[in-house]
Amino acid sequence: MTAPEQQRGASPFGRGAVLGVLVVGFAAFIALLYFIGAGDTGGRERSGAAHAAANGLNGYAGLVELLDAEGYEVERSRGMDGLDTSGLLILTPTQYTDAEEFARILRNREYVGPTLVIMPKWLTGTPGDNVVEEDAERMQSDWVSLVAAIPTSWPEDLPAPFTFTHQFETLEDDESPYFEGLELSGELPTSSILYAEESTAHETIIADAAGHALVVNVIGEEGTEYYENAHWTMFVAEPDLMNNYGLADPARAATALAIVREAGYGDMTSVTFDMTLNGYGNSVNLLTLAFQPPFLAATLCMILAMLIVGWRAFMRFGPAAAGTQEIAFGKRRLVNNGAGLIVRARRLGLLAVPYSNLIERRLGRALGLAKPDADAIDTALAVRLPDQEPFSSLAARLRDAHKPMDILRAAQAMNDLTNQLGSKA
Repeated sequence: MTAPEQQRGASPFGRGAVLGVLVVGFAAFIALLYFIGAGDTGGRERSGAAHAAANGLNGYAGLVELLDAEGYEVERSRGMDGLDTSGLLILTPTQYTDAEEFARILRNREYVGPTLVIMPKWLTGTPGDNVVEEDAERMQSDWVSLVAAIPTSWPEDLPAPFTFTHQFETLEDDESPYFEGLELSGELPTSSILYAEESTAHETIIADAAGHALVVNVIGEEGTEYYENAHWTMFVAEPDLMNNYGLADPARAATALAIVREAGYGDMTSVTFDMTLNGYGNSVNLLTLAFQPPFLAATLCMILAMLIVGWRAFMRFGPAAAGTQEIAFGKRRLVNNGAGLIVRARRLGLLAVPYSNLIERRLGRALGLAKPDADAIDTALAVRLPDQEPFSSLAARLRDAHKPMDILRAAQAMNDLTNQLGSKA
């Protein structure tokens, strides 16, 4: 045993500790892949945008709770399949919604179910340091401050009968932000009002004191296919009637309920809030599909196979041989490694002639022959070792051997001969 082998001790990690590390690491890796694929990394819904999960002034979490309290079956949809609901679909597009994509959604809804579109209004910011102490204690991460009211331009690019111009008006100090419709009336929370310009394809549902259309129902031109058979679409041009800011007033809350009932034909109890237009849709990728039927079975089989392979690698065949090396150092180790390679390759027969020539040179040096050959060695051996079998006979036996054991016996006989002569080689 060499010095490094004597100094090598047992592994500092027990089998149980190594197995525990492997299991925990593997489980953490699988969980990471799953949550990345599913998009469940948290923190996205409460971003201050105007959507159904937002608690800020411009959000619609209050409307969701109000409808739920009224007995509606409310769902927040983060998938494209939510757009195919036969119940009332509420869309909350942004200032930057693509008009062509949005028109495609509205067209697909014509023979599926009614649609209520709440237009965007407010440019928002984060609350400043001037928040009162009472509000600061209960302030949530998605609260916003309202900076400015901005009309949206993309409705002008919608196809007929949906197209309209989103307009903005600021009332004078002596004017009241009054609204009326659906047998209800009240005041808007601010004097900054958004409305839709009148169109023959639209029916005004709620208007302000000046007659501006705050909520319109897209009924189409009389006599058209849309007018006769399609599910109509309703646009809320003034979102303060339905957002959290607006629902703080009982009159506006009652109006919001009335708008939902009107859009849902009065008898629909299923309401779906779409969140994909606000960027909260779950995108489908290969990793997500791997954990969903029918691909889940193949994924589980692959994981099981990996566990089996890992276990077989962990449970080796017998204990590790201490002090052994795949490639040893030094001349002797180099020879041993080369010999081991030849044995594994089963090519012992290729060594017969080279080994015979090597022994011939060694015997020539031992006998003091200038030009050693088989005959000269036989003559010299007859003098030095008269009872020894001639070298030529040993060499012939080695060359004629084919089986590994015959080759080894013939080579050993030649090696014994060199030892008898005291060869230094």
